[in-house]
Amino acid sequence: MNTLMILSGGAAQGLVGSVAPAFKAETGFDIAGEFGAVGAMADKLRKGTPADIIILTAAIVATLAGEKLVVPASIGDIGLVETALAVRSSDPKVSVVDAAGLRDAFLASDAIFVPDTKASTAGIHVAKVLGQLGIADEVATRLKIFPNGATAMRHLAESNARRPIGCTQSTEIISTKGVVLCGSLPPGCELATMYTAAITTCAVAAQQAQRLIELLTATDARELRNRAGFVSRPG
Repeated sequence: MNTLMILSGGAAQGLVGSVAPAFKAETGFDIAGEFGAVGAMADKLRKGTPADIIILTAAIVATLAGEKLVVPASIGDIGLVETALAVRSSDPKVSVVDAAGLRDAFLASDAIFVPDTKASTAGIHVAKVLGQLGIADEVATRLKIFPNGATAMRHLAESNARRPIGCTQSTEIISTKGVVLCGSLPPGCELATMYTAAITTCAVAAQQAQRLIELLTATDARELRNRAGFVSRPG
């Protein structure tokens, strides 16, 4: 079976899944691999995990290019992903317009579902924001930390907590059944991260990897990216 191997941040899982049928119809290749915290995915590539293509934050891809692990000429920006709040589909949406409102929302929650606070883009940012809001110690026992945002959101959907909340990247919220997107983090607490694709220097299916990058970044795929939660770079 022809398979394109991918190592990707969880933020891109929904988008990749949406183009996979068209990709297979055109190339005959399935897409397999791993989606998870970007730091963990980069380390897997460094340790020799087979991959034809990576989709990680622009900063990490640039670092990997400097380490000669990806092909610089193949690098293509997919779009920005915002860190956002989520609740269970059965719960009222949380409306937050400023840092004080975000602080109140976290304090009102008895369970806070987040991705890895040391290796994932959103998780690292959530930890920073909790410190910035001065409530890191107060909510520490309420944090429910998972390897990636998608897993955190699945557990949020299944939570029996009284008033749980989730915080991860918008794409992971949108692609998870049982949770709803409440909105991006407010000014002063926000984070929009550029996700970028590149072919690895050890790629076995470099031609197919390039085609997947073209499908993900094409102008006529803008609506598909928007539905998945990506936003275009300003300007």
